[in-house]
Formats: sequence, structure tokens, C-alpha cells
Amino acid sequence: MGRQRSLEVIQQAEWVTIGELVRLTNVRYSTLKFYTEEGMIPFEQAEENLTRRYRRTEAIQRIEEIRQLRLAGHSIPEIAEILRDKQDR
Repeated sequence: MGRQRSLEVIQQAEWVTIGELVRLTNVRYSTLKFYTEEGMIPFEQAEENLTRRYRRTEAIQRIEEIRQLRLAGHSIPEIAEILRDKQDR
């Protein structure tokens, strides 16, 4: 396992890992993994090592959007549908 990047480096990086997203957003790994698997957070997957990577600014914005929708009382299936509809526009 590689050495962790510093928070300063992560905050400037275009691409981050799910573990780095945990550090940036204080959202649990299992929650981010679930959101990813539900198609709620876009990612790219590197062929050579199958590592998922997220565009930092887009992922953080999406996580904040999910957080706001949860606070507004929406269920996960509702949020997934709202995000799909928004993406299709």
C-alpha cells in the first residue's frame, strides 16, 4: 500500500481516491462506496489496477448535493432518481 498523500496535495488534486474523498468530506467509506455503486457519484476506473478515481470538485459537489437532499427528507432511491434526471438534462 502506498504512502498517503497530504491533505494539502489532495485539496489541489484533480483526481482523488475514495479514501481521499473520505478525508475531504468526512463521509464514511461505506457510504461513499454505496453512493458510487448506486451510480450517484461519477468515477473513472483505471484499467491497469481497477482503482476508482473521482474528479475531486465534481465528487465533492455531488456529495454535498446528496447531503442536502437527505436533509430535505428524500430517500436514497428518490435522490438517485433526482440525480439521474438532472444528469439526463
